[in-house]
Amino acid sequence: MTNLATTTVAEIATQHPLSTRVFARHSVDFCCGGHEPLAETCRAKGLDLDRVIQEIEAEINSSQGDQARWDLVPITELIEHIVDTYHSPLLEELAGIETMARKVHRVHGDKDQVMFDGILKTFLAVRADIEPHLKTEEETLFPMILEGKTPDEVLDSIEDDHKKLGQLLATMRSLTKDFFVPAEACNTWRALLVGLKTLEADLHRHIHLENHILHPRARQPCA
Repeated sequence: MTNLATTTVAEIATQHPLSTRVFARHSVDFCCGGHEPLAETCRAKGLDLDRVIQEIEAEINSSQGDQARWDLVPITELIEHIVDTYHSPLLEELAGIETMARKVHRVHGDKDQVMFDGILKTFLAVRADIEPHLKTEEETLFPMILEGKTPDEVLDSIEDDHKKLGQLLATMRSLTKDFFVPAEACNTWRALLVGLKTLEADLHRHIHLENHILHPRARQPCA
């Protein structure tokens, strides 16, 4: 195993996919960020480096979950995986979350207007960004990649969209106090928080695959 302390977070997530479980637990950005070595990332977040490494090694050794090395498969297979696993389910997931977000806002909004207004507004911004973004990827970006003709400025624009989305997700986590479920939360409120937390985790893995695996390969068509 490589020296995890001196390896960037993004590289660890690529080489050891199960490590993303640990990063998610500690709110470590491995998708839009992830360019710093693990040691520096832990230092900046006040995390115990040795403990984080132990958790990563435990996940890797558990041999449970998706350990596919998507940096090693044909690029056509990688794109199919992204569309089938993330794009297609996401549109349905967003619709369900919006229904819950609007209901919770209507029923509980007066309990904390700033928080509930913020959650609904931020989620609607997430959805408004994602839907045209997925269409652009499927109809424009992915065909260009498969043809081996992807201008850097197109990839840069997509990554800028990812960065904006990452900021919205961070805002959502902050508004929900790390998706904390209060004792008075009804079933819909609880389901909304679970849905938002799952959405964040899925989007982080999704963006990681594109930013750190698909796009670098697209910039080098022979890879």
